[in-house]
Amino acid sequence: MTPSFVVREAALGDAREAARIDDFVNAADGATPFHLSGWSRAVAIGTGQRARYLIAERPGGTLAGVLPLSEMRSPLFGKALVSAGFAVDGGILGDGVEALAAAAWALAARIGCPSVELRGGPSPEGWSIDSTSYLGFARGLAPDDATELLAVPRKQRAEVRKSLERDLTVATGDDAAMRREHYRVYAESVRNLGTPVFPARLFSAVADALDSDVLTVRHAGRAEASVLSLYFRGTVYPYWGGGTAAARGLRANDRMYFALMSHARALGCTRFDFGRSKTGTGAAAFKKNWGFVPEPRIYATRHAGAARAVNPLNPKYALMVRAWQRLPLPIANVAGPWIARGLG
Repeated sequence: MTPSFVVREAALGDAREAARIDDFVNAADGATPFHLSGWSRAVAIGTGQRARYLIAERPGGTLAGVLPLSEMRSPLFGKALVSAGFAVDGGILGDGVEALAAAAWALAARIGCPSVELRGGPSPEGWSIDSTSYLGFARGLAPDDATELLAVPRKQRAEVRKSLERDLTVATGDDAAMRREHYRVYAESVRNLGTPVFPARLFSAVADALDSDVLTVRHAGRAEASVLSLYFRGTVYPYWGGGTAAARGLRANDRMYFALMSHARALGCTRFDFGRSKTGTGAAAFKKNWGFVPEPRIYATRHAGAARAVNPLNPKYALMVRAWQRLPLPIANVAGPWIARGLG
């Protein structure tokens, strides 16, 4: 017999309900930090996009599965329920896949969202599957720096060694000053790539809610590369990282990621999740050069009418990307968060 499930929307503001969800996530196979209740709350606080966290319970109330959703609404990019909002993963976790998917689609219809996007997790029957747009990169950490360096392919290993010879300093922490410094570097990085920066409040809310810290590489006292990383069940996720225009010449990004591997190992991590990159991009090639084997990211969608188009590689955005790259940074940092809060 097919097990029956009762699906309802969780009350994330209830500390006991949130703790129950997090206990389930912490024990579930395939869980990510994006399934934690704190991620959904942080996205709502940082972007204003409402959290819609669904849970599936068995008869008797035992928690069987979860589906974190963000209700994305943007005048530029349309409406959708996204799992998980502003994350690279966070689809259905646990049992009750079809029940949770059906409930998400019913919720979308009820609140006027024409599509539901699931990033990772099992794919519901009949949904559209995309296994070609994104690649994921993750591998185990070596037991020490010397072995880690040898695990990096020869060409990239030479770049790392050059970065270790540079007059660069590395700092880690989580205070307000380091968060501001990280945001300054990250905002410049994404402007140079032609994309709007997320609101600073999102970074702060995520850092407050999840196990995280900032690692920054400085040259002559100035931050040139910085990454905000998440830590979950022995894995480090370098989630929001970037460098200034000078970082490439200084090899600050190479130093940053190698230093993060060492830092994460010292914290007890055994795995490094380099996140996702779009297929065929320079970012994907960079991660391959570090010795990470790409794995397709499986995303599932269901939509009534045309699906959202939020991929910056979409030809329709080419002119916008080029124009954004030329914007003065102060202007980009004012306008960017208003746009990016709808990308999710």
